[in-house]
Amino acid sequence: MAEKEINPVLPQDLPTGVELLHNPILNQGTAFNAEDRKLLGLCGLLPPKISTQEEQVERVMENFHKKPNDLEKYIYLMDLEDRNENLFYRVVMDNIEELMPIIYTPTVGQACVEYTRIFRRPRGLYISSDFRGRILECLSNWPYEDVRMIVVTDGERILGLGDQGANGMGIPVGKLSLYTACAGIHPATTLPITLDVGTNNEDLLNDSLYIGLSQNRITGEAYDEFIEEFIAAVQERFPRAVIQFEDFANHNAFRLLAKYRDRAGIFNDDIQGTASVTLAGLYASLRLTGGQLKDHKFLFLGAGEAGIGIADLFVAAMREEGGISEKKARERCLFVDSRGLVVSSRTDLAAHKLPYAHDLEPVDSLLDAVENYHPTALIGVSGQPQTFTQDVVEAMARINEKPIIFALSNPTSKAECSAEQAYRWSDGRAIFASGSPFPPVQFEGRTYVPGQGNNSYIFPGVGLGVITVAAKRVPDKMFMVAAKTLAMQVTEEDLALGRVYPPLIKIRTVSANIAAAVAEVAFEEGLTDEPRPYNLLAHVKDKMYQPNYVNFV
Repeated sequence: MAEKEINPVLPQDLPTGVELLHNPILNQGTAFNAEDRKLLGLCGLLPPKISTQEEQVERVMENFHKKPNDLEKYIYLMDLEDRNENLFYRVVMDNIEELMPIIYTPTVGQACVEYTRIFRRPRGLYISSDFRGRILECLSNWPYEDVRMIVVTDGERILGLGDQGANGMGIPVGKLSLYTACAGIHPATTLPITLDVGTNNEDLLNDSLYIGLSQNRITGEAYDEFIEEFIAAVQERFPRAVIQFEDFANHNAFRLLAKYRDRAGIFNDDIQGTASVTLAGLYASLRLTGGQLKDHKFLFLGAGEAGIGIADLFVAAMREEGGISEKKARERCLFVDSRGLVVSSRTDLAAHKLPYAHDLEPVDSLLDAVENYHPTALIGVSGQPQTFTQDVVEAMARINEKPIIFALSNPTSKAECSAEQAYRWSDGRAIFASGSPFPPVQFEGRTYVPGQGNNSYIFPGVGLGVITVAAKRVPDKMFMVAAKTLAMQVTEEDLALGRVYPPLIKIRTVSANIAAAVAEVAFEEGLTDEPRPYNLLAHVKDKMYQPNYVNFV
């Protein structure tokens, strides 16, 4: 792939004057040098002092810290992204641990709930069901030709917050910010899209300020035809784009992935990315517990797309270890949903749960499932806060010397338990990870630094690898190698702190290594027509966007 395809060159007709200052990808604000100001019609449009990017970062962070709450900080950073994308990404990359919880989970959840009220300037494309028959026309309005990464949602299951309709746009915008900040995918090649097919959220339908369609969601054949037209239009308008499905409801997520994954470069981060990051955390946990995956029994709270996706990848990983059949591997994965343990005698199970409906005695509660079936790992993907109660965690600690407790639901307000609860209730023996960040915990003279099992460790690197070699498909094997690569980057020092993921400050290195491993799969599986570079990792790193200013003239 040519350099210009990942790092787009300046347009032939470079805007000047106010138009240039209003272009967030090209704007440098007060950092435009004297020659650029003279030749690009900027004289008088900027204050006279020429700032360095470092000085601009200092100014941004000073103002950021003055904001009264996280939502105001989110709004401030989004306004910066709308004005000057290079500066936005420099600020985020230089302060990744502090800012990721603001631009993504948990603050992005609150931003989606408030999106109607905080809406300022549109980002991405809103393709509503009113545009049926004209979706290609909508895509043609996007000003950048070389789109490589699309994140699309229909807003029906935003994080653990449910149906947010068009307000769900905060998620594709946030995800793509992480693709750039964490993996160096050029922002001009990314496109956030919300498919507004209505909403069943009564609060939004009754809100006169709601920015989306004030109608109930279209369903059935009309919905499927709309999605079909969208996929076809993307393939025509942006034939080399990867499509990431994001925050679709369970009843659509599994079937859409199954329908389209072999037709284009498509994946579902909630199913496959969550599975990969969780598997990586378990691989790292094995260095503390000993044994192999097949020696463990996994109990899931929540049987939606995240839980089933994780279990499917676990089964594949156990099969790869050898010595266990697929049936036996599935039996190592038990699920508790809102109606109790998923067992074969139940008649109310959705199709995606059936492979994990085992011939067991039914139980009604999570605690009973722990007491009866003795899991070694408890994985929360329910979106139900505080469901890993003290009794549940204490039971896990009584059964296991080092109980694995992964409370993965987002945002933080939906976590099944906090890091402090997990450590205290297990007498400091829990191996803990969460989807959103928790602060370090002091317990009996020791400091525990909980790992964040966030998909941001996986999807940016996977996307970068796919794009770098123009892979035609995104098979599950890519998520398997991504998990292994991530786990390998957890150090002994990390484990000593109780952390089963590397610190976020290493995220660009993590993503580059994952991208190289994913690109290797593309070559092994014949999914790319690109020539294989001598050094894949060096090739990947060479393609990663850096938010540095350039001289225009």
